Amino acid sequence: MLKIDNLHVHYRLSHVIQGVTIEARPGEVVGIFGRNGVGKTTLMKTVAGWISPSEGTVSLDGTRLDGLAPDRICRHGVGFVPEDRRIFPGLSVEENLCLGLMQRAGRSRAEERFEVDRIYTRMPRLAERRRQAGTTLSGGEQQMLAMARVMIGRPRLILIDEPSEGLAPMIVADIFSIITEMKRAGAIVLLVEQNVHGALAIADRFYAIERGAVILAGDTKNGTDEARLMEAITV
Repeated sequence: MLKIDNLHVHYRLSHVIQGVTIEARPGEVVGIFGRNGVGKTTLMKTVAGWISPSEGTVSLDGTRLDGLAPDRICRHGVGFVPEDRRIFPGLSVEENLCLGLMQRAGRSRAEERFEVDRIYTRMPRLAERRRQAGTTLSGGEQQMLAMARVMIGRPRLILIDEPSEGLAPMIVADIFSIITEMKRAGAIVLLVEQNVHGALAIADRFYAIERGAVILAGDTKNGTDEARLMEAITV
């Protein structure tokens, strides 16, 4: 289980995250919703170790992650797909993809090849472009590559920040399908997404954030909770 408890984050004098408490379980997609600038991306970066909290804890299956360097958090089974995708310039699609294998050390070359081929089977467009520079892909293809780079390490917790932004509806549908597959494989998925209706269709639970604090938590199976969510984030 992921447990974020009373998390606070400051940027100099700005109190960006104010006492956020969130829980998420294996095989569950948890949506994080709110208007722009309320702290959603800061929350994700803090869980991933890119930003240090000023107070509170982040733990995965009882192991404290807060205060650890990003590479150590990654090795504890956390994958992060940031909003800007972070495709490495100068590297091919396959070289970008294989960076995700560093998340789990000790695999044989045969096991690594199996994981790469597994990704190519699911995303044949990446296989077609395996030798192409990753930064020359279309926006949708770069998003697929960013997600594949995380998936190849089979993390226990996957953080995904705004995966559908600026993409065509057909690509968005495929991305949401991939997120559903992650969930079915037993991963914990924390999803920040402005396409609220699309995200609610694949999420199990949600939290709404305003001014760095959780103002609402609910279940996607509860129509009343969804109505309260839409009211909270559109006012």
